Amino acid sequence: MAANGSNSYGIRDNHSRGKLADFIKEKVTAGSKLSVVSAYFTIYAYEALAAELDQVDQLHFLFGEPTFIASLDPDKTDKKSFKIEDEGLELANRLQQKEIARRCAAWIRDKVEIRSVRQANLLHGKLYHIDDGRREHAILGSSNFTQRGLGLSVTSNIELNLIVDGDRDRAELKEWFDQIWTDEKLVEDVKDEVLR
Repeated sequence: MAANGSNSYGIRDNHSRGKLADFIKEKVTAGSKLSVVSAYFTIYAYEALAAELDQVDQLHFLFGEPTFIASLDPDKTDKKSFKIEDEGLELANRLQQKEIARRCAAWIRDKVEIRSVRQANLLHGKLYHIDDGRREHAILGSSNFTQRGLGLSVTSNIELNLIVDGDRDRAELKEWFDQIWTDEKLVEDVKDEVLR
């Protein structure tokens, strides 16, 4: 066990070695620029981190799994579809869903660009890269942008995320992200579909 508690670990597992959400809360400052790769995004994860996310300058969100668009089908026939809400919510949270969705949509319109890979099962990694204007921070691993993935739920997933603490590696991760982000053969803009 580390002497200074979970923050002295290089791993964030949402269990005994700290939560990914705490890493984001510690590193995001006003004007930060975020680059995120995740298969899922939920409005409740946004809500839990709204104090930090509302102050960012921009977020580039890359869906590593394009099947989320299928959830726009009200029959929800695609079981791997994008989920805008976390499962297992209490009734009180469900009653607040419309207001949370409204605030999240306004934030997306103002500060977020959203793209998705075009091909299913092509990009599986998860990345959270934060540029606070003074230095870069990064963590990569298995956590999706959901309450369970970020360690914000009572039943959070045990994840495996590693803080990247080398300048060269953080810069290379951002370069990797930007290469995929700008490759129109690999990705497409899906912001309008998400907002709908």
